[in-house]
Amino acid sequence: MRSLVPKGSSRSMTCLCLTHSLTQTHSHNLLATTFSSSLYNSNNRNPLFQLFSGILRPRIRAFSTDFRSAPTPTASSSAFAQSMANFDADSVTYLKQRDAAEIDETLMGPLGFSVDQLMELAGLSVATSISEVYKPSEYSRVLTICGPGNNGGDGLVAARHLHHFGYKPFVCYPKRTPKPLYAGLVTQLEALSIPFFSVEELPSDLSNGFDVVIDAMFGFSFHGSPRPPFDDLIQRLVSLHNNNNQIGQKRSVIVSVDIPSGWHVEEGDVDGTGIKPDMLVSLTAPKLGAKKFGGPHHFLGGRFVPPAIAEKYKLILPPYPGTSMCVRIGKPPRIDISALRENYISPEFLEEQVEADPFNQFHKWFNDALAAGLKEPNAMSLSTVGKDGKPSSRMVLLKGLDKEGFVWYTNYESQKARELSENPRASLLFYWDGLNRQVRVEGPVQKVSDEESEQYFHSRPRGSQIGAIVSKQSTVVPGRHVLYQEYKELEEKYSDGLIPKPKNWGGYRLTPQLFEFWQGQKSRLHDRLQYTPHEINGQRLWKVDRLAP
Repeated sequence: MRSLVPKGSSRSMTCLCLTHSLTQTHSHNLLATTFSSSLYNSNNRNPLFQLFSGILRPRIRAFSTDFRSAPTPTASSSAFAQSMANFDADSVTYLKQRDAAEIDETLMGPLGFSVDQLMELAGLSVATSISEVYKPSEYSRVLTICGPGNNGGDGLVAARHLHHFGYKPFVCYPKRTPKPLYAGLVTQLEALSIPFFSVEELPSDLSNGFDVVIDAMFGFSFHGSPRPPFDDLIQRLVSLHNNNNQIGQKRSVIVSVDIPSGWHVEEGDVDGTGIKPDMLVSLTAPKLGAKKFGGPHHFLGGRFVPPAIAEKYKLILPPYPGTSMCVRIGKPPRIDISALRENYISPEFLEEQVEADPFNQFHKWFNDALAAGLKEPNAMSLSTVGKDGKPSSRMVLLKGLDKEGFVWYTNYESQKARELSENPRASLLFYWDGLNRQVRVEGPVQKVSDEESEQYFHSRPRGSQIGAIVSKQSTVVPGRHVLYQEYKELEEKYSDGLIPKPKNWGGYRLTPQLFEFWQGQKSRLHDRLQYTPHEINGQRLWKVDRLAP
């Protein structure tokens, strides 16, 4: 295997991952202390500041790389979407090995970062990247293979976070580092009862025991040929990819930290025989060799790059969404829609366990959705059919529920209202993804009383009341500015008084004649229990039948 240090380089590379440096000199610590109170004071006359001003003082350029302009944790999701829409994914900066090492030295020198701080950020970035793609419901068993340096430390931190994220982590750490930082990480994992495996205890085919394998063996500063036992472990990861076409076997996915172990830092997988990870989590900034990464998921982690570093090295990196510690690099992979599937894992939903009254069963499931913190658990798809026989569906919000039925509110001149006047029957569908549940309700529909509509209308926020007047629902408008203008005029008109309910606005109530409760199960053997009404001795009861999935 080729050396991973570029030819002609006499620089000693001491970093293993996330541009960490194990070399912190007394002068570095002195610089960090000196700079802590005067880092961005442009009038500073401190000679140390002047010495490093080329690194630490941002300069203004036509294209700003000042990350302080990126969306903050309080920015809206629409702001981030707009930021990403304006970001050119092809312009992302890829670092040479020398630049990565220099950034490392600056972070851990005048900028005051410590090894354990960077390692914590790196491991958290890896764990959050994994959780973005590989959900614990299907990829719960995660093996982290850790090398002796900082890349291995990142893996140990990632294992701890994955445990708290709901995964079942395992660790293989064959060459333990005796330094207190690493010993402390091991102690933390042992306190969580996370199993440690020796190389000999691992199955020869890692797919037999694990859903995800994290390659945290060697980072961007490693050079030379991997020695035992890491040479064998790398070959096991190579074999995982080669066995991908075996029918009926789900192979482990491979996640590499910063650089796939054994790759050349700048030239990538030189001879094409190295690890082929499914996910690469680059740290700080992607390394040049990552351009050769051909897997479907490339993420960036390590959310700490200050504007001075970005400016000096002309780093162009994507903005991080909200409070996330990771961001996808490049475009999402092309997905074979026919291959998208979820193997649901849920408790059994049995006839003897359900409520005799479907309204009570609905309340039970609805309360579960509320307790699970699902977004808008009262959102439901309303399907209607007009006299032309063409069905139409849209999402509305449930705003009332009693023994008479399900209530929602809308404009009485909308398309759904028009179709309900022509065919006063409808179907409702609730879908609670986090619980693998859905409920269908069918039955006749009629308007609620004016008094009920009036009461609900005035319980709404004033903005929603004005919006109901502005919106001539389902009609064509020349532009959004028209809506804004009318809203502003009505806001001024009703600034001091009661807002009248429009005559063409009110509620509908669907009276159920059928309920179906669906709960996802493995291998598509879903539970479907249907309630239909029937009379016994003049009393209206509900019959429960199990339907084929």
